[in-house]
Amino acid sequence: QVQLVESGGALVQPGESLTLSCAASGSIFSIWRMAWYRQVPGKKRELVAAQTNGGSIIYAEAVKGRFTISREIAKNTVYLQLNSPEPEDTAVYYCNAGVRQSLSGTASDYWGQGTQVTVSS
Repeated sequence: QVQLVESGGALVQPGESLTLSCAASGSIFSIWRMAWYRQVPGKKRELVAAQTNGGSIIYAEAVKGRFTISREIAKNTVYLQLNSPEPEDTAVYYCNAGVRQSLSGTASDYWGQGTQVTVSS
């Protein structure tokens, strides 16, 4: 099995930066993509940022220029740096990974348990 463990969620003031981390462990042959999603009560989970092994990165329009995703591929770890967070960024942030567990296997999606980020003065 594969486990994703997030950390770094906190209560911060508007404009106060923080960094989320997510480490994947378990039966992993390779991870082709790691991403961050977020969800607020009553709304669908939405993509925040994603990065592939090839280095391709995408961001949601709402966070472009403020958030930065990065990976340490050798450590199966992904980070999300939240710069200039706003109250609208308050949500539970989830880590997602596309994992292959063998050379011939297909990739499957795995999720972390989520970490709460609250932006409030």
